[in-house]
Amino acid sequence: MKTMLTKANRASLARQVEEIALSTPVTDVHTHLYEPVFKDLLLWGLDELLVYHYLVAESFRYHDLPYEKFWALPKARQAELIWDELFIKHSPVSEACRGVLTTLHAIGLDVRKRDLPSLRAWFARQTVDQHVTRCMDLAGVQRIYMTNSPFDDLERPVWEKGFRRDERFRSALRIDALLVFWPQAVARLNQWGYKVDAKAASQKTFDEVRRFLADWSKRIDAAYLMVSLSPDFKFPANDITTRLMEKAVLPHCREHGLPFALMPGVRRAVNPQLKLAGDGVGASDLTALQNLCAGYPDNKFAVTVLSRENQHELGVLARKFRNLHIFGCWWFTNVPLLIDEITRLRLELLGLSFTPQHSDARVLDQIIYKWQHSRRIIAKVLVDKYSDLAETGWKVSRAEIQRDVQDLYGGAFERFIGCPA
Repeated sequence: MKTMLTKANRASLARQVEEIALSTPVTDVHTHLYEPVFKDLLLWGLDELLVYHYLVAESFRYHDLPYEKFWALPKARQAELIWDELFIKHSPVSEACRGVLTTLHAIGLDVRKRDLPSLRAWFARQTVDQHVTRCMDLAGVQRIYMTNSPFDDLERPVWEKGFRRDERFRSALRIDALLVFWPQAVARLNQWGYKVDAKAASQKTFDEVRRFLADWSKRIDAAYLMVSLSPDFKFPANDITTRLMEKAVLPHCREHGLPFALMPGVRRAVNPQLKLAGDGVGASDLTALQNLCAGYPDNKFAVTVLSRENQHELGVLARKFRNLHIFGCWWFTNVPLLIDEITRLRLELLGLSFTPQHSDARVLDQIIYKWQHSRRIIAKVLVDKYSDLAETGWKVSRAEIQRDVQDLYGGAFERFIGCPA
């Protein structure tokens, strides 16, 4: 017999769920941020917000400045051009533009005057250490997972020198340079003393790649390995990427108890003139993921897909394979319409055994808006789901809602990867 929720009871439940969803600390399970010790690699501040690749691509829809002339401009001038096009000449209604304003408002800056110089002046007075703490507090983020690549010539020396870790940050070993750009990786690996061959056909090469992965997993204390893949990725297949994955990466992950995060769906350099902003999206053949999960039950796979068309199939796969954990609404799916839709789909298919969001932030300040926006959407979805339960006569306690939200906000992910708080 269905129990009808009164308007007052629903309002009370909604207030409780919203309070918990908006205040519970978050673990941001995938970002492109860095600990402050990495200095210039940690992007922050207003100009970095404005020249973020989402806004760069959007601004080119309005102005006709040749690409090469835009890229030749100093960063400050690029930021001014984007501010003028997207915030002054047009209303900033896109999610990327709204995010900049949410961030500035949360910090306490007055955006009504549209005064770019005064906004810049405030950021110029800040220190990076203060700003990291401020942004994490405003976003309600307690822990940040980075993206770390030994092939980055600015990043690698910092790890090689060693430093005292900031306990708020955890590392993830990014291996796109290894799996996707193997021909270029060969020379670097040999230069560093790992004797590999270009064809990646010998056991010696696979052993050396495993030695490289072991050295760097230990050096950075990696919580997981990760790679972004083309929509055309297939597994099994007779190509270098899949051979390296099968013979080196997956055995390494099993040996060291490390999950492998896969992010399929990127069409790289659809418009190379846009540089980082020029990547596109395509629907992936998730048969490859099915084969990985079925063929390697002792490996764990954390997965987010870029195409909307893949979301339902991914949810169904997660119902079939407990070694698969879904996380986040990535890049082109990180807009309110799709966050709402995808979160509802996953809750209805998987219950609470997934991670609805990660920020994917490249600029520190972005964690403020990405989490403020996502929290509100997740809260709204949870209000509906708990209300549905209440109409069956099932009552959830505040403690149970708190438990559920903690799982959704990183608890389930960290249990899955074996890296608890």
